[in-house]
Parts: sequence; C-alpha cells; structure tokens
Amino acid sequence: MRIATIGECMLELSGPAQAQRFGFGGDTLNTAVYLARLGAAVDYVTALGDDPFSDEMLAAWQYENVGTDLVLRLPGRQPGLYVIRTDAAGERSFYYWRDMAPARELFDRPEAAPIVAALPEYDWLYLSGISLSIYGASGRAVLHDVVDRQRQRGGKVAFDSNYRPQGWPDEAAARTAFDRMLAHADLALPTLEDEQKLYGDHDAAACAARIAALGVGEVVVKQGGQGCLIVAGQEQWHVAAHPDAAAVDTTAAGDSFNAGYLAGRMAGKSPVAAAMAGHRLAAAVIRYPGAIIPPPAMPSMHADPETAP
Repeated sequence: MRIATIGECMLELSGPAQAQRFGFGGDTLNTAVYLARLGAAVDYVTALGDDPFSDEMLAAWQYENVGTDLVLRLPGRQPGLYVIRTDAAGERSFYYWRDMAPARELFDRPEAAPIVAALPEYDWLYLSGISLSIYGASGRAVLHDVVDRQRQRGGKVAFDSNYRPQGWPDEAAARTAFDRMLAHADLALPTLEDEQKLYGDHDAAACAARIAALGVGEVVVKQGGQGCLIVAGQEQWHVAAHPDAAAVDTTAAGDSFNAGYLAGRMAGKSPVAAAMAGHRLAAAVIRYPGAIIPPPAMPSMHADPETAP
C-alpha cells in the first residue's frame, strides 16, 4: 500500500534559548518519517523554496526513505519557522513565523497540477487540521476534490484534526473545515484535549460519537497518558498507554502514535494491536527532545499476541 501525507514542514528551533537545537518538523512530516521507519511506502506532499534549508529538508527526507516526488519547489522562497518551548512537565508551546511559507500555496499553483493528478492514485491520504489551516478556501476546495476522487477509486483517508487556534480566524471556521473533511474520512485520529477546546466534548466517548455521526467508520480518540478509545462501527475498545512513558518532550507524541496506528492498520493488524504499536512508538518519542528521535531509539513494534488480537 502507498500513502501520501499532506502538509507543511518548517524549520524547527527547540531547547533553551542559550543552547537551541536546529532541525525541521511539522505534524504530517513527523508522521511520514515514522511511517517510513516502520516500513510503509510513504510520499510527502508539500511546497518548498529553492534555498539551502529546503535542500537540506529534501535530503533528510530522502535519507529517511520518505518519497519527495510530490514536493513542489518555488523559486525565491524559503520554509516557515517555528520555535518549541517546553515546561517542567515536558508540555510544549509553539511560536510560528510562517505567513510566507510556500506550502500555503501548494494547491493554488498551476505548477502543482501533476501533484493534484497523482494523489487520487494513493491507497491512503493522510492530513491534519494544520494541513487544512495553511490553505485558503480555494486550496481547500482543490484538496476536497482530490479526496473525493481518491475515495471513488477505493482509496482511504485518515485525518487528525490537530487543532491549533493560531491557524484559524475563529473556532467556527475550524469546526466547519474539520467537519467537512471528516465527512470524507475513513479514519479519524483526534486528540481529546484539542476536541474539548474546539467542540466542548464531555469525554472521549462523546468525542467519538460526534465524529462517527459524520460518517467516519473508525475513530481513535487519543488521551495522552490515559491511552486511547477506539470506536469502529458497533465495537469499541480502550487501549492503555504504554507503561514506560515518562516525558522529556511531548512534541510529536500524537504524530508518532498516528504513524504506529496507520502502519499497523495498513499491515492488517487489528485496531487494538495497531493502537498498542502507536502507544509503544509514542512512549519512545517523548523520551527525547524534538519531533524526530534518533533511528537507534526506535522501539520494536512487535506486539504481544496474547494481548493484541
């Protein structure tokens, strides 16, 4: 199976001000890297500039076996920037400089026509609420058309709402965009804390029920250290978080869980086994600063068959 992840990668600064680390990251890019490390055939879909930082990003993605054929390069442009600040508990805050990032124009550019034509051929498309927030109304219209054509051909769509208020003019605009995409999604991977801020869901069950009512066949509500709730049709399961999950930096915890879950489901694992794999990967990721952990830190992703049906 082939999966295309759609969104934006930015330059990343993390760590204390006197010793900041330079890297790159973005929610869907983080998921793409972890999917590739888990053996998935994944391509990243975005737009970059022709600057040295964009060159370095492409080289890093290719090193990680993330396909870059669907990356548009725009002359004279450069990626956006974000800074991560973490508190004593490892919780993070983000600060962005991205208004002129080329990724925002991807679906509005005529040069992107080959990318738009290629996307419906993928088995899976993966995107997030942050992906939606960077495109204007015209770009989102193109993206919805892509999703419709891909699903008509038998493809599937996974969506993580990943609500970030800074990306939206108001809550109503975010809810409208999310609900429209969820109505065309096969798998939803929301985070309860985000959904409570945006929709006021009382608990994970209420969140899953609201999303399932939009027509989503499989909903996985992430609850941090409380694990996740999976609702698929008439069945539901609560899967506990990995027990060894002390946090140094929670950046990309949800993104890596999504990768573990998606990789598992694409490989034919049950929802419970896929969730266990997602929790195992997320527990490893939060033990390191930044979004992408060193390859040797990747955990074994083989679940215990006695506890993972």
